[in-house]
Amino acid sequence: MIWADHDVLDRLVLAEQDERRRLALFLHDGPVQQLSGIALMLDGALHAISDGANEQAQGIIETALLRHRATIRELRDLSFALEPVVLRDQGLEPALRALADQTEASHGIPVSVELSQAGAIGETASIALYTILRELVDQAVRRGPPSEITVSVSQSVEGGLIASVADDAEPERRRRSIEAIQERTRQLHGTAELRVVGKRSEVRVTLPAHTARR
Repeated sequence: MIWADHDVLDRLVLAEQDERRRLALFLHDGPVQQLSGIALMLDGALHAISDGANEQAQGIIETALLRHRATIRELRDLSFALEPVVLRDQGLEPALRALADQTEASHGIPVSVELSQAGAIGETASIALYTILRELVDQAVRRGPPSEITVSVSQSVEGGLIASVADDAEPERRRRSIEAIQERTRQLHGTAELRVVGKRSEVRVTLPAHTARR
């Protein structure tokens, strides 16, 4: 039993390290680089103003503002993904619907939701399941983009929960990413299964009743 506990702890630590690395890479390659570019553009605008090239400076500043606003949107999206306020204050169902709306607004991908049992899940399991479903949606966007994404949460025959994300993006890349999802699901005493039919793939996560109520 002690060894089993150590194994679970090791997996949790590795998962947290992977998440931190992914976040650090996103910040370095995304917002940090964009803000550095904006700073260089503003330096160029100042030089243009000092040289009397006001029209050139105005054009540079307008472009810098557009990039600045885009960076703000990326950071806002990241903040939402890390810990959406709606998940903490209203629960899993409103959080998943907000995720669907945000994905559609940011990427132009229709996201349908079927969440008849999302309200039956406990607070701790809600946070863990939201993280898994959010990652599956993000993977679908990165793999495709797909023409549509479907997110669903329903009750299993045994009283647990079945959650899934389905899309029509390239399924082969889904196969390469399923192991990380399976590891996260095992930490919840559940299972994650990949199903591929033609060009459409679905990852189905099943949680037992005792986990879903936590």
